[in-house]
Amino acid sequence: MSQNSLFRKKTVESIMAQVRANEASNDTPGLKKHLKIRDLIAFGIAAIIGAGIFSTIGQASAQGGPAVIFLFLFTALASGFAAFAYAEFASMVPVAGSAYTYSYVAFGELIAWIIGWALIMEYAIGNITVAISWSDYLTTMLEQIHIQAIGLKGIHLPDWMQMDYLSASKGYDQALQFLKNGGNLKDLEPMLIQAREAWLTAPIIGSLHLVLDIPALFIIVLITWLVYRGIKESRNASNAMVIIKLAVILLVIAVGVFYIDMKNWTPFAPNGFSGVLKGVSAVFFAYIGFDAISTTAEECENPQRDLPRGMMWAIIICTVLYIVIALVLTGIVPYDQLAVGEPLAFVFQQINMPKMTFIISISAVVAMASVLLVFQMGQPRIWLSMSRDGLLPKRFSKIHPKYKTPSFATIVVGFVVAIPALFMNLTMVTDLCSIGTLFAFVLVCGGVLVLQNKPDVPRGSFRTPYVNAGYVLPFVFLGALVYFYNSNELFKYFQFNDWSSFGQKIPSLIFWAFTLFLTIVSLPKKLSLIPSLGLLSCLYMMSEIPLQNWIYFGIWLLVGLVIYFTYSRNHSKLNLPKTL
Repeated sequence: MSQNSLFRKKTVESIMAQVRANEASNDTPGLKKHLKIRDLIAFGIAAIIGAGIFSTIGQASAQGGPAVIFLFLFTALASGFAAFAYAEFASMVPVAGSAYTYSYVAFGELIAWIIGWALIMEYAIGNITVAISWSDYLTTMLEQIHIQAIGLKGIHLPDWMQMDYLSASKGYDQALQFLKNGGNLKDLEPMLIQAREAWLTAPIIGSLHLVLDIPALFIIVLITWLVYRGIKESRNASNAMVIIKLAVILLVIAVGVFYIDMKNWTPFAPNGFSGVLKGVSAVFFAYIGFDAISTTAEECENPQRDLPRGMMWAIIICTVLYIVIALVLTGIVPYDQLAVGEPLAFVFQQINMPKMTFIISISAVVAMASVLLVFQMGQPRIWLSMSRDGLLPKRFSKIHPKYKTPSFATIVVGFVVAIPALFMNLTMVTDLCSIGTLFAFVLVCGGVLVLQNKPDVPRGSFRTPYVNAGYVLPFVFLGALVYFYNSNELFKYFQFNDWSSFGQKIPSLIFWAFTLFLTIVSLPKKLSLIPSLGLLSCLYMMSEIPLQNWIYFGIWLLVGLVIYFTYSRNHSKLNLPKTL
């Protein structure tokens, strides 16, 4: 293959030789190996049990009713199929690059760059979102503090310190227009009142109103410092936070089970199958963190054995907790009341248990911080791998001589997350994070299929169990067609009145076309079933995300391609006459 090819590949041998050379070199030292299987499981739980169980589970339950548990099962299966593919690659190539490195081996450099660039969006936007959510939960928790002995009844941060600049500016303009039109201040929405107050009371430098989300900045700085100091410190903090939030979740289940009214579980699926699937993006957002475990491969004591087990156990434990919590929530109050931002706290407010509400608020603060910790660890390690390959500047692969962490990349990630979190209140972030992650999952599953019949590729100790997809996929495809035909859902994909409605069908048409293609190919190629199902289930969830997010994702990828062709391709280590 030509060295100038866009799809030039790295071999497993060259990647492992580079890792060994880094570990032996004083100039490019390796990462410290501190992680065992219990730490990987804890990282997985830390990443998965966060916004999903404290926030998005409410909206998903309101749309799907108690039957939302089937959505959690479906999402867990899709994540589990993808986890098999991740585990096989992690066992084969136990390095820090995650899906980026796996794609380099399976598809070549251009696809590897695209997936690395997609993961940058996933982690960056996800971290900004989690930091802003953490700030909201913290301010709510502080206002609930009541210590009678010292006469403390809540701690209220000034509004200009707990809101982003754009929300305050826009909210103030809306409030001003409302008042100019003769409205009364007391009739304003609470968010507009808060935005107006933040804008009016904020310190002013020149004409600039200093409205900053200070709590979001605080948690980003704290987490970045932890990640910078070392994997051991990050591991200890993660383990402690996981213990706290698991204890609170088990307490919620133990208390809530006595308040379940089984009448609330009827009807079980009030909006049918389509209602359950409406929450697919929000529910999948809860699972996206498990892939961050694979970025710690170089810091594991035994990555070939422990990474696959850590991923699987994390998904299983979290799925069981999500299902039980969903049943408790929908059993205590009717499902249609759960479309709130803090469903766990809301449920216990309805049964008049304010102490439980406060405990849940504390746990939510801890849970959000643990998610941010794992994501802040994952991003620098992907940049580290891309820099080692020459696709990013050399400084991103710098390892701290004492802490053995990717120091420069960690600091840059801190700035990339902290600055937008101060000034922005992002919308549609759940869908954008999900589409980037699902894209990575699709390529990792596809990578296993590409490499399955190549005997010259070295294999790790873990292999995805093989079942011939040609014996199963045709029946699954025909069964899906029959189901959608009988439910009159199939014709909806081909019914559109104008170009706008046609555009909204494009993601679904892509899914059906690729499903047909993979089903046909699976017969002569004898493709493996598990990665095939992982690819199709993740692609299906992508098809459920609105077209506008596909467009934004496409724009992001185009920006990445410009960078690749103007810098990365020319600086790639595979461009050099001699490579490892």
